Amino acid sequence: MYLKKSRRSSGRIYLSIADGYRDKERGHTRTVTIESLGYLDELQKQYDDPIAFFEQKVKELNEQKAMKKTPITLSFSPNERLLINTNDRKNFGYAAFSKIYHELELDKFLKNRQRHSKEEYDSNAIMKLLVFSRLLYPASKKKTYENRDIFFERFDFSLDDVYRCLSFFNKHSNALQLWVHEHIKSLYERNTNLVYYDVTNYYFEIDEQDELRKKGVSKEHRPDPIVQMGLFMDTNGIPITYKLFPGNALDKTTFMPMLRKIQ
Repeated sequence: MYLKKSRRSSGRIYLSIADGYRDKERGHTRTVTIESLGYLDELQKQYDDPIAFFEQKVKELNEQKAMKKTPITLSFSPNERLLINTNDRKNFGYAAFSKIYHELELDKFLKNRQRHSKEEYDSNAIMKLLVFSRLLYPASKKKTYENRDIFFERFDFSLDDVYRCLSFFNKHSNALQLWVHEHIKSLYERNTNLVYYDVTNYYFEIDEQDELRKKGVSKEHRPDPIVQMGLFMDTNGIPITYKLFPGNALDKTTFMPMLRKIQ
């Protein structure tokens, strides 16, 4: 990169930061403007020495450009060993899940929904932790939070934030399901020629029932209150939508409400 000085038809000198590159198709060097700075006489009103100021800026930009091209070398001693029970291990396999996460633009959805809310936690970061951990190390919310350092992401929030954020996720769950469905349809050509419906349930080790957690026919034959979940999947087994029902709801009574929802 270099500081380009060009004289306009008015006789005034115009400054810009330019860079050259080789056009492989035409076989010669071409110039592209990186930043237009303005007329020299106007810049002299803002800077004591505009030429020196922007030449220094060009120098810094060239140094940054050179650093990006510098190969990164990792070195280690063959005598070095990881200590037993070390906590320095990181999981990098979640990068594949992270790619899909961002292809579905879940980060964009959550940031847009949280933009005008008063919550101080980062719902996108919390969702990442819960999703990646559910896929790799299924556990409780508390255990998931305690194992957050295994990822390279910066999870700068508290366990209380995780619990508070669940209400935020629930509030936007229907919109999020529709968002994910539309993105799967456009990105991965979702096949809905044949859809599947199934019902499962979750038990809660509590004594008192409430409006949702009620005693019913448990898949695990447990006496605890349960919650029913109806789930629709496409031909490839990818979920389309789900809905929760009271634990005492019979499987067959959940089908029509779910069918209307999916339609």
